[in-house]
Amino acid sequence: MNDDAFWALIDELSRRPGDRDERLEWLRAELVRRPESECVAFQVRLEKACERADTRAVWTAANRVEGGGCTDDGFHYFTLWLVGQGRKVYDSVVADPDALTDVPGIRALVGRHRDEWDDAEWPEWEELDYVAQDAYDELTGQEDDEGDEFLDAVEEAEEELADEELADESAEEWEEGGEHRGARPEGVALPRLTALFPLGASGS
Repeated sequence: MNDDAFWALIDELSRRPGDRDERLEWLRAELVRRPESECVAFQVRLEKACERADTRAVWTAANRVEGGGCTDDGFHYFTLWLVGQGRKVYDSVVADPDALTDVPGIRALVGRHRDEWDDAEWPEWEELDYVAQDAYDELTGQEDDEGDEFLDAVEEAEEELADEELADESAEEWEEGGEHRGARPEGVALPRLTALFPLGASGS
């Protein structure tokens, strides 16, 4: 599974009707119809996409939307949600996190107190991180091994991918950009997002 195949699945997922559980069930069923190696490859691509979104600017944007309470786990779930919005939205927000203001799911939260947000409305999607493992376990009959076989397979696939040209290009882009939030300077400007989610407002 290359990047295009991964994003084709994600784009279809983002367009599917129904709630999040129904859409994840569709994705699981799609993966179950494929070789188990595709489940592993999907997870590798998903983790790479989340890593690419792990920047100071994106974290600042997520923290702004969530009212200053975005934890490390919460931010990881946010990057999963961002991936789940599809390739076009993902690319636009990674390039300019202020573009979150154009995402319908974010605009639907504006002006409402966070206590009023339904669980399914929060821009976090932890469950997306588990669907490939669920499909893999079903295909291999490994439901009782606590995911060890799947995690080992993902680690091995990541090592193999690191030797490919695509992974080398991604790593080079990552290093040159200096985007990881551990190294990113403070003071990221998000004028449109700040206008929609001002700190100290009733929704904070």
